[in-house]
Amino acid sequence: MGQIPCGDIRNFCIIAHIDHGKSTLADRFLAAAGLISADDKRAQIMDAMALERERGITIKAKAIRMEVERGGRRYALNLIDTPGHVDFTYEVSRALAACEGALLLIDASQGVEAQTIANHNLAVAAGLRIIPVINKIDLPTADVDGTRRQIKEILGIDEEPVSVSAKTGEGVETLIASVIENVPPPRARGTGAVALVFDSYYDSYRGVVIYVRIFSGTMRKGEEIKFMSNGRKYEVLEIGWWRLEFAARDRLHEGETGYVICGIKNIQDVRIGDTMTTIAEPASVALEGFREVKPFVFAGFYPSNPADYEDLVKALDKLRLTDASFRYIHETSAALGMGFRCGFLGTLHLEIMKERISREFGLDIIVTAPNVIYKVAVDEAGELKEYDIDNPSRFPQLSDIVDIREPMVTATIVVPDKYLGNVFKLLENYRARQEKIKFLESRRVILEYTIPLAEVIVGFYDALKSASSGHASFDYEHAGYQSGKLSKLEILINYEAVDAFSTITPIESAHRRGIALTERLKELIPRQMFEVPIQARIGSRIIARSTIPAMRKDVIAKCYGGDISRKRKLLEKQKEGKKKMKKFGRIDIPSETFFKVLKIN
Repeated sequence: MGQIPCGDIRNFCIIAHIDHGKSTLADRFLAAAGLISADDKRAQIMDAMALERERGITIKAKAIRMEVERGGRRYALNLIDTPGHVDFTYEVSRALAACEGALLLIDASQGVEAQTIANHNLAVAAGLRIIPVINKIDLPTADVDGTRRQIKEILGIDEEPVSVSAKTGEGVETLIASVIENVPPPRARGTGAVALVFDSYYDSYRGVVIYVRIFSGTMRKGEEIKFMSNGRKYEVLEIGWWRLEFAARDRLHEGETGYVICGIKNIQDVRIGDTMTTIAEPASVALEGFREVKPFVFAGFYPSNPADYEDLVKALDKLRLTDASFRYIHETSAALGMGFRCGFLGTLHLEIMKERISREFGLDIIVTAPNVIYKVAVDEAGELKEYDIDNPSRFPQLSDIVDIREPMVTATIVVPDKYLGNVFKLLENYRARQEKIKFLESRRVILEYTIPLAEVIVGFYDALKSASSGHASFDYEHAGYQSGKLSKLEILINYEAVDAFSTITPIESAHRRGIALTERLKELIPRQMFEVPIQARIGSRIIARSTIPAMRKDVIAKCYGGDISRKRKLLEKQKEGKKKMKKFGRIDIPSETFFKVLKIN
């Protein structure tokens, strides 16, 4: 494989709503380039993780080099397969920055959905040449003409879409020709050797494998490189293309995408969106768009069996090596013992990490209710100080709080008009504020709402699907912070606060949520030999209470007849014993209770 001129290189990506056939279409490109056989039975070849295949989603971005001949010329097609979930929007934006073109894939049976709009907006913001593609035209339910109208009406794209079936391969050759014709060749950016880091992963034998796009200059094996965000320097041990396996080269040229291995053992040194340069040809300025990836959702991870704590430490350490956006710190809970406070990009990210701990390390863990970061202003001896609170147990006293700000999101919902009433009613319950509404010719409606992130992360997506019989699609982007009337809702069991059940809740709905929590816990916690009160508290005020009645042993069962005073004496003795048990007794809460309580929303 010789060097292909920069003018014959095409860097492009495929962006789509979840389950619109992105990874399957990528497989058809691989077959066209001869990297796999056309009848290869493995679906979603670029989705290497078992979780990616099972859930039908892409979690990690990947770049693969394909070479095709058309019209007597050889072209290099560098395809970047991006994540498709809202949790990974930043990774998508960095992958788009490595491209000049994007295939906007739309399912002919589903039409334009919420994430289609969000991905289209990202591609427009990145200045990419967008090629609309209608997929799944082989389905009996495909509505190609209707989808064409939606592309024009909703997205404002007048260009005629390319119709394909990624499953059968129909139309793929036409699409490849369109990529060659319409996606512009790479454009140089910066001076010196400039490369964009758009993804990385940890390999147990090679260290961190870094995916890069070369924007100017050349990078060679044996050279010393530098990351411009942190100044760290390393020697390039291996460099080359990814073609379903490592294809080592002696250098990467301007316009190419590929991988770089430097023997880096700590993935925290490699940051997505960072600029890589060489000591021999240093770049004068870093590429724009880099930012530190910060978690938005937090939850506690605790081992179900306290003896597994050390194993959980090792599991989290290994997961941190493979995922730079995952954060955790040690914490101790009075109810759950020793564990960790973990930070995630979103609830899907949380589910993936929990599932990986279970599958890869065989550990059973308790996950506490997810929370967001609140910015709390507190009056400390006349001085106003603001703190970031990601755990309700660290929430200040209500009397000390001057202001509480919570993170907000701008949500886009696409829903058929016949479900509009149900969705409006649902959004009212989630403290949502309407921003825009647009009625489409296709009897669908686009809603734009501002919603607190805390409302979105627990149960909202499932509730939306239920309200729309599964027909609504949903996407959101972060929209800063907003002041709100919030308070800490504590749960007391047998007069002792259980921090794992504490939540931050709007004051106007605290009473309703307190009743729901206490009633649910009454059903879930086993009965004891003594009466167990369950209380919901805000500050020093009890706002709801349920009581688990005591189990009663029949102590007078053997008293046949005789004096009533004997029976009274036995009952009084039992009563005194229960009082003592209530004073000194400990309530053991089953681990599954913590999971089931999350479902009350």
